[in-house]
Order: sequence, then structure tokens, then C-alpha cells
Amino acid sequence: MTAHHPHRRIKTLATRSATALALALTLAFPAHADVPAPVEPTYPGTIVLNVDATNLSQQIFQMRLRIPVKPGPLTLLYPQWLPANHGPNGPITQLAGLKFTANGKPVEWTRDPVQVFAFHVNVPEGATVLEAEYQYLSPLDSSQGRITMTDEILGVQWVSTTLYPAGYVARGITVQPNLKLPKGWDYATALETENRQGDEVHFKPHDLETLMDSPLFAGHYYKQFDLDPGAKVPVRLNVFADTPESLEAKPEQIEAHRKLVQQAYKLFNSHHYKHYDFLFALSDEFGGIGREHHQSSENGVKPGYFTEWAKGESGRDLLPHEYTHSWDGKFRRPAGQNVPNFNTPLQNELLWVYEGQTQYWGSVLGARSTLVSMAGARDALAATAARYDSIAGRSWRAMQDTVNDPILNARRPLGWSNWQRSEDYYSEGQLIWLDVDTLIREKSGDKKSLDDFARAFYSINDGSFLPAFYTFEDVVAALNKVLPYDWASFLRARVDGHGPGAPLDGLARAGWKLVYTDTPTDYIKGADDRNKAADLSYSVGFTVTAEGNVRNLIWDGPGFRAGLAANTSIVAVNNRAFKPEVLKKAIKEAKDSKEPIQLLVKKGNVLRTIALDYHGGLRYPRLERIPGTKDRLEGIYSALK
Repeated sequence: MTAHHPHRRIKTLATRSATALALALTLAFPAHADVPAPVEPTYPGTIVLNVDATNLSQQIFQMRLRIPVKPGPLTLLYPQWLPANHGPNGPITQLAGLKFTANGKPVEWTRDPVQVFAFHVNVPEGATVLEAEYQYLSPLDSSQGRITMTDEILGVQWVSTTLYPAGYVARGITVQPNLKLPKGWDYATALETENRQGDEVHFKPHDLETLMDSPLFAGHYYKQFDLDPGAKVPVRLNVFADTPESLEAKPEQIEAHRKLVQQAYKLFNSHHYKHYDFLFALSDEFGGIGREHHQSSENGVKPGYFTEWAKGESGRDLLPHEYTHSWDGKFRRPAGQNVPNFNTPLQNELLWVYEGQTQYWGSVLGARSTLVSMAGARDALAATAARYDSIAGRSWRAMQDTVNDPILNARRPLGWSNWQRSEDYYSEGQLIWLDVDTLIREKSGDKKSLDDFARAFYSINDGSFLPAFYTFEDVVAALNKVLPYDWASFLRARVDGHGPGAPLDGLARAGWKLVYTDTPTDYIKGADDRNKAADLSYSVGFTVTAEGNVRNLIWDGPGFRAGLAANTSIVAVNNRAFKPEVLKKAIKEAKDSKEPIQLLVKKGNVLRTIALDYHGGLRYPRLERIPGTKDRLEGIYSALK
């Protein structure tokens, strides 16, 4: 038998520890970025940015930048953390052709090896101005990113076209932007115009933060609608389209948008902009977008917004959502969004307030303005409640953690979103704020509501558009002023919890419950039509496109258990060529049969038949009144007097 020697074991462990320490000392520690921290309050002088947006055929923006400088080291930054994107996804791969000159001679640059959005130059002696020339190669195809330039419409996102000096606070950097437009085009932006000479527009100098937050739309076909006639603070709907026909709005359609403005004012009891411009593109080619800004929106949808009004109700909460952001997200901002420049990381822990409450108010204002009918608002809420009630990923991942998704995933498509979860702080946040609203209404005998919170929280500093930041504790304190309650525990239980199921107490307090029937609501019909797909999530557990491509599988649902994945397409159903209606018919027939639905599916080059053992019939979510309860949704969705 081998004897154990404690002293030998201690010596061996010590030797191993010394070896590990020696190895660690030979490893290179992460390189230090040689980028000045943003500590200086103001940059001396005014930067001049010239953007040529006339190359429509190749979709290239050409920039020339003039920066007042003094000799010595200078670091210039390309924006990385974009406003409203919530993540570090500035399109730096599309920055090209970067060249610097001073006194007519080239100045070399080097990229920082750690902060790759930073460029180092050494300004030569005697130079007072550094000139930069470069291009933004806007996407030619949607696989490269969102299309921002077509033959009829373009969008200038200044964050994509601008370099700025490191070491300074963004609000202390002054930029004077100029833009050359295609011949005869009109434009709209929240920026103040100095003058226009032909197709060259000269804007007034703005601080860098305002510039970055003030995109511009331009186009050949354009119409502007005044949404607050006679007001000292203008609100305008600027519409650009592929064709002049798409611009033809009926008076009652514009009136609903005017009601949106008035209902927002009654809700928030304030404004926080010099003027507000909806930038709205109706196009099959220009990329769709829903992005908030303090004094404008930035939105792109399909051409039928006005001309196919009856079909589009399911998408008409977009503008109410973006308009709400002027108050929630741009004026009142979470403390973690208080950063000095666009290359400082954002902290997203309160996005369920920033985006979740905006999602709630967007729905409410959509109904109060009549952009969305009260029935349509209820059907949209039913679809949201059903979707989040079926999120299997809740079992392992709290909604609070999804605020990190814009950083972790950069909004790339997910293969198993029902299990992975994806930015659920938007619409699950909406359900939480419905829960808050109805609890306030119930406990106050319907004398108070979340409207009271909105009036108090967002109306401070009326007329100012300088941001006011808040913490979780500030939100709790403001709720307690409306109705004393343990709001901290209430909110934390919902954002940190794991269910089971979505937070649907607010529905019950509102006098409604989530049910499923075999007939889709008009909201679901409209969404399916817009998406060119059939959402069968609550029956067979997936969505299928018109071409048969399987999408959005419910984890451990019938389709999942049958072996389907999001890279599978359905070729035939029960030996009949696939069409969405053929699959729906088979689901109906299987309800009265013990035989599984036979699907011929294709994955890559392999065809196989799978048995979909489901017999529950078609199931679509809708809301149903709870007998004997008060209908609080009616009060929530009714216009304020």
C-alpha cells in the first residue's frame, strides 16, 4: 500500500500554484485603447459637414468634413452606440474611402486596435483645419442592412455620415451640416434650415447630440400635413412616397392624426420640442423603420397606409408609439442612458419603462385618437397577451434580462426566439403597465389611473427639450404619489419573474380574459396579410409563410415535437400541394380524427414525411368579457376630454 505524505502534497500544490502564476505573468493583458475619455465640455470651433446625397444609382453618400484643429494627436470617432438602437451597432463596415488632409497634404490615420470605431491622426505643425473625405456605402440589398436610398426616397442618418473628436461631450461639439439633394427633391427634418440655394441646403449649426437625433427624409413625391393648425409649436406629418397616388390622404385620416397630437397633450400635459416632424415614408423599396427621436419620428411602411386604410389597422399604432417617445425615452430617459458621447456604452436596465411604457401608451393613444378602433385595440392586446403567455423561454430567462438583447444580438434573426426570448421588454412591458394602470384604477375606485402618473412624470420642465433622467426609485416614488403601494416589489416580481405565463392580471382587472376560438380576429387577418403568412402558433405551434417556410416555432409545441425547425419548408399536406388554406383545412379535419396530419417537408436537399399529431383545431386569441366585472379597457381606450 502506498503511504500518503501530507507535506509532499502541500509542496506539490505550491509548485503547481507557482507554475500557474508564472504562466499567467507571461500572458498578454488586454491592450489599452488610446482614446481620450469624453471629459472636456466643449470643442473649440465649429465642424462643417458636407453631405452629397445625389448618387442615387449607386446609393453612395459622399462626405467632406472640415474640423478646426491644433497641431498634435487627435482621435476621431465614428458613432458606435446609436440613439434608439440600444446597442453598439453603428454601421462602420459601410464607412469607406477615409482620407485626411491638412494644408493640402495627406495626413495618415491608424485605427485603434481596441476601440475600432476610433481613428488616430497626428495634426501637422501649422495646420488649423483638418479635412476628411469619405463615403457611406448605403446598403444595396436588404441582406447588407436597411435600404436608405432609392430612386424616389432617401434618408440621411447623420450618425452614419459623421466623424467627431474624442475627448469631448457630444452636447459641447458644434456641427454645421450642409446637404446636396437630387435635383428638385423636397426634404423634411427636425433640424433648423439656414437657407436653401437650389438643391443645396445649409442648416444652422447644432450641437452633435441634436444633429445625431435629427434624421432627414427627402424625395421626389412629398406632401406635408399640418397636424396642429395655428399652434405656436408646429407638429407636421411629412410624407414621402414611391408614387404620388400613395400621398392621397382623406380628411378623416388626417383628422385622426390631429387627434393623436391633442390626446398626447392631454395625457402628458406638456411638450418638449421646438417643433415636431413625423418623417414618414410609404415605399416598397425604401427600408421600413420605426425609430424614435426627440423632435421627429423616422418611419417607413408599405405604400398602402392611406390608400388601403381599412386593411392597415393592425399597424397604425406605429406613429402613436414614436410620438410618445418624445416624452418617454427622449425627454425622460433612464439614468443608464445618460452618456457623454456616442461611443460610451449604454445601460439598458430600464428599457421596460422606456420602451414598455411607450408600447402601452402607443396602444392607448392609437385608440384614443381613433387611428385604431377600440375593438382593434382589444384584438391587438389579445394577440400580445397570447404571444407572451406562450413564451417558453420564460422558464429560464427573466424578461429583465432581455433588455440586453440589442447588445447581445444586434437584432439579428433568431432560430428559436420562443425559447431564446428577444427584446420582450417592449410588449411584455406593455402588459406590466396595463397591470399597473388597472391596479391603480381598482384600488382608487377608478378615481386615479396611470394617466395621473404620466401627467406628473413627463410634464416637468414644460417646453424644455433637455433630457431629464430617472432611476427605478424615481419611477416607484412617482407611482406612490399617485397611489401608495409597494410598487418596488410589484414591479420587480414581474420583470424578474418566471411565470408561469405572462403577467395577465391587468386583463382580469380590466374585466377581460384571454380565450381562443377557431376564427381569427380582424387584427390577426390584417397582420397575416401584411406578413404574407399564416400564424398558427396556438394550434400547431408555428407560423408558415405563403411559400411554405416554417417560422417562429413554439418550443415544445406540436410542430417542435414533430421535428420541425425554422429552416424547414412544407411541400405538401396530406398528399396535397401546400397552401396555407390546405394546412388550415387539414387542422380543422384533424379535430374529429385520430390520424395525424401528414406533412411532406424539405430541409436542404432532403425530403421527408412527418406526422403532426395535433387534434385541437384552429385556435386564435381574442378577449372575452368576464361577466359581472367593470370594463376598464373602455375607460383606458376612451379619448380624454
